[in-house]
Amino acid sequence: MASTIQSLVFTTLLLFISIAPSFAQQSFRPKALVAQVSKDSSTLQYVTRISQRTPLVPLNLVLDLGGQYLWVDCDNNYVSSTYRPARCRSAQCSLARSNGCGDCFSAPRPGCNNNTCGVSPDNTVTGTATSGELAEDVVSIQSTDGKNPGRNVSDSSFIFACAPTFLLQGLASGVSGMAGFGRTRISLPSQFAAAFSFHRKFAICLASNGVVFFGDGPYVLLPGQDVSESLTFTPLFLNPVSTASAFAQGDPSSEYFIGVKSIRVNDKVVPVNTTLLSIDNEGVGGTKISTVNPYTVLESSIYDAVTKAFIDEAATRNITRVGPVAPFDVCFSSENILSTRLGASVPSIDLVLQNENTKWTIFGANSMVEARDGVLCLGFVNGGKNPRTSIVIGGYQLEDILLQFDLATSRLGFTSTLLGRQTTCSNFNFTSN
Repeated sequence: MASTIQSLVFTTLLLFISIAPSFAQQSFRPKALVAQVSKDSSTLQYVTRISQRTPLVPLNLVLDLGGQYLWVDCDNNYVSSTYRPARCRSAQCSLARSNGCGDCFSAPRPGCNNNTCGVSPDNTVTGTATSGELAEDVVSIQSTDGKNPGRNVSDSSFIFACAPTFLLQGLASGVSGMAGFGRTRISLPSQFAAAFSFHRKFAICLASNGVVFFGDGPYVLLPGQDVSESLTFTPLFLNPVSTASAFAQGDPSSEYFIGVKSIRVNDKVVPVNTTLLSIDNEGVGGTKISTVNPYTVLESSIYDAVTKAFIDEAATRNITRVGPVAPFDVCFSSENILSTRLGASVPSIDLVLQNENTKWTIFGANSMVEARDGVLCLGFVNGGKNPRTSIVIGGYQLEDILLQFDLATSRLGFTSTLLGRQTTCSNFNFTSN
């Protein structure tokens, strides 16, 4: 009898030991998540990586700051035992603001099922949208304490859209889709915050090899600097009219807009039509932040005023203007331009926000692009007359700056260039894992 009891206890103990790691894995709740971001040299797009499906497949995805959700190519070898299409009139369809139900008249497969709700995945680089199937699958990503990467965690019911292969046209080679970080309930930041019960915040820090954080800080970059401690805050504004390539009437924009009140060059006010700086009732105007535009785009009258002021101020420093180098109009010889910790020593450009003391200063590292040997160009492009958005702050102007987006309070936190703190967005300690 005693031996039977001993055997039972031993078996129970073995069983407990065998399930304990599984239980610990299940009960772990990350405080934040982290992913790498790299810059594709040919397209200048920012590419991040997460894993999806069962078994897990690592996916390269173009980071779309204002994108509505994750969409991936499901036509090309999408294999997963955990793929689940979103059925018509389901909660997932409601979250996605689905544009209707549909059937697929081919053999069932990921992206083609009957009685499913449809969405309009959008390639915001080319401005192309198409129809796609809403679905769920497993997504896996690394956790972090803000200093180092931690164990991988999974969300087993991550909502995304299936798209046809042709929607990848214009995107960086080797990517499988786009990762939307926008102001929707099924963007990556919103879904991760809901799945792991952390703050609805995320931060991007772009560079040739940058980092994105989901959740609150600390955001620590080598050599041990918590850059979340030096944020300046400004409100985020909601554009009431969608800026997507395809949308339903009444849909607001999922992109992030800030309130630029005026522009200064070398601390001198640039004369611009300030009505262009506000968003009107039709959703036109204002200033948005974009990771799919490689450079800042200005409405033509703003562009003319800013570039004239910049050229005039550069002339006072004996900086010689040279011919344009596409896509830039305003270029200079680098011969008389000193190099500093903050980049080329050129006139600074200030975007003045809610008051005179709150400004986003663009130094030489973010304003000047080496277009060819011996030539530096102002990295701003002319957006023409009557663009949808008057100012689009592009990726180059975001590099080596940490931007924290607080979805709950509609607030943007931003640092000055991290080069001034002798660190960069390439300095997250990914190698520790």
